[in-house]
Amino acid sequence: MSASSLAHELEVAKRVAREAGALILEVYATAFTVVDKPGGAGPVTEADRRANAHIVRALTQAFPGDGVVAEETADTSGATAERCWWVDPLDGTREFVARNGMFAVHVGLSIGGEAVLGVVYRPTLDRLWAGVVGEGCTLEIAGARRSLHLPRPPGDSAALRLIVSRSHKSPWTQQVQDDLGIHSRVEMGSVGLKCGALAEGGADLYLHPSPYSYRWDACAPEAVLRAAGGVLTDLNGAGYRYDGEGGLRNDRGLIGCHPELLPRVLEHTRGRYQD
Repeated sequence: MSASSLAHELEVAKRVAREAGALILEVYATAFTVVDKPGGAGPVTEADRRANAHIVRALTQAFPGDGVVAEETADTSGATAERCWWVDPLDGTREFVARNGMFAVHVGLSIGGEAVLGVVYRPTLDRLWAGVVGEGCTLEIAGARRSLHLPRPPGDSAALRLIVSRSHKSPWTQQVQDDLGIHSRVEMGSVGLKCGALAEGGADLYLHPSPYSYRWDACAPEAVLRAAGGVLTDLNGAGYRYDGEGGLRNDRGLIGCHPELLPRVLEHTRGRYQD
């Protein structure tokens, strides 16, 4: 897949993510209402709904032949399309509610079931990570753009910098951290922001043992991370498919890191799931 073949898609995704971010910040500045989704699926706000509607409408108009699967849209039939957009309009709603700025807009594209393009946008800091797998990753801040590539991880596991969920804490994660002898640990909201930190070289390893994330959480971050030379897999080192097969939940957890680090981590994660 050449960059030129997805140049238009990337520009549309970047524009739409920024527009959704502006809508989110409008709500963020108000005394918004928080509603719990049925079945304990987490909180939702007007910002989630407004951003979701805008992104889905914009993508459907720009690419009428593509599938679109978005977190706040009930219809997930687009998952089986050859080309499908995976949208998390506000990844990190708990962080949005806590008003700590650790949330992002995710717009990702899969082709043939594989994540190939991703945009992650952090509205509060105007930071946008964008990547096409095999063609590179960039970070845009206030109009300036620079290329990103994961640095090689330190050979000493004690020197690794671990990044984990701020809202979904787990004793399992602490156990793996202890097994690897890692001293440095940072907690952050949003899958996209954590993968962005990896792409920038601000962390070496992302662990998420919980099965409670979904393909719309992961598609854009995976494409960004892979475009920067990293990997995003389950706890057994296998990738997730974006074609509707096996459901939409990432029920085997997530690992994000440099490919050279993955075998070292898998020694401590294979077969260890957090229910």
